[in-house]
Amino acid sequence: MAKILIVDDEADIRAAFARYFERAGHEVLQAATGEEGVALARAENPPVILLDLFLPDISGLEVLERTREQAPVVIMITAHGDVPAAVQAMQGGAEGFLTKPVELGHLGAVVDRALEKAQLRALRREHTARNARAAAEMLLGSSAPMRELAEQIDVLARSEQTVALLVGETGVGKSRVARAIHALSSRAARPFQEVECSMRPADALERELFGSESIDDQPPVAGLLEAADGGTLYLDEIADLPAGLQTRLLRVLEKHRMTRGGGSREIAVDVRVIASSIRDLATEVTEQRFREDLYYRLGAMPLHLPPLRARAPGDLRETAVALVSELRRGLPDAPTELSRAALDAIGRYPWPGNIRELRTALERALLHARGEPAIGLEHLPLEVLEAGDGEGRPHVSRTLADVERTHIERTLRAHGANRTRAARELGISRATLIKKIREFGLGDRPAPGAHNGAQER
Repeated sequence: MAKILIVDDEADIRAAFARYFERAGHEVLQAATGEEGVALARAENPPVILLDLFLPDISGLEVLERTREQAPVVIMITAHGDVPAAVQAMQGGAEGFLTKPVELGHLGAVVDRALEKAQLRALRREHTARNARAAAEMLLGSSAPMRELAEQIDVLARSEQTVALLVGETGVGKSRVARAIHALSSRAARPFQEVECSMRPADALERELFGSESIDDQPPVAGLLEAADGGTLYLDEIADLPAGLQTRLLRVLEKHRMTRGGGSREIAVDVRVIASSIRDLATEVTEQRFREDLYYRLGAMPLHLPPLRARAPGDLRETAVALVSELRRGLPDAPTELSRAALDAIGRYPWPGNIRELRTALERALLHARGEPAIGLEHLPLEVLEAGDGEGRPHVSRTLADVERTHIERTLRAHGANRTRAARELGISRATLIKKIREFGLGDRPAPGAHNGAQER
């Protein structure tokens, strides 16, 4: 038995449809207005809605828009002359449309197919949610603090109207946690859009987020806020969002409306925002670099992701095992596990580049260890091995230049070969870093996973 919601202002039609589907064993919900339909859809979450296009209060198109987050399969019911509007509804997410008068046998067959589709959607959402939960948990481990963090991720996912703020150092997995929150939420079937706010010209970032209206006979361009409608927009490094865009974002969060660049027409957007920052936004507010009202809007439930050095060695080992399982899928002759000695070394090392550095180290180790049964100590970076020098491990003789070279290489690797960020962490100018890269011959060997041109940033 499934729930079917009928939204139609004609009582005779509702009664006829209800009798037919109740005889077939379904539970039927009825609404005479659009507002009633929206309220029932949100309260009862029916998998299928039969929706009249024209209603006495709001249009069927608005009902379709406002019930999108419940992800029902919607069949529009319309008069013959309204076919263009019904086609518009299909473009807005409706599954199909039927014209009045509707033959009940045909309607039953259409609803049967709709229920099958709704069941497949539910299975896909469940599968996606399981994968997302596993992906998030693999980055955390199973210690009590990490289990508590996983529970907080679940709470944020269920509170799908709450703006989520992820705080933590570079490379701690903020992007993956954001995707997990989206996939575990009721918005999982809708788009997930991600934008990097740092080191971007304000006008380029504005176009990417808000799009632009027609200029000089050029067609209008939708931004990521519109592209993410019904879903999630992830703003990475929101502390770098220019002041003018902070104001516009606050309006979106409060009014759920926006205007494209160069335009005045307001556009309704239903977007859940997840933001991240490596900097303390409270300090940014104090130093007048970030809007106080936007900070309070973002900070309802901040989620702090600890660096790897603050996590238990057991959590580190679990994360390493899970990453190896993920990375080796494209390497059929790569090892399937890590040796106990390698796991112990991984647990001792502080991983200043966090998960990003750990992932890169394991990717290299898998390549070096192809054909071997397990990743051993000999496959790990030298700095990981040296983390145990004070625990009985023999001292490794190295010059100061070797140490400097290794540290610069590791920092570049942790930042995906981004020179500006690496220089900032190292406490030197970008020009000095470039000089060091040339001196040590690091420019010829980009970090694994770096995109083309990443070294020029």
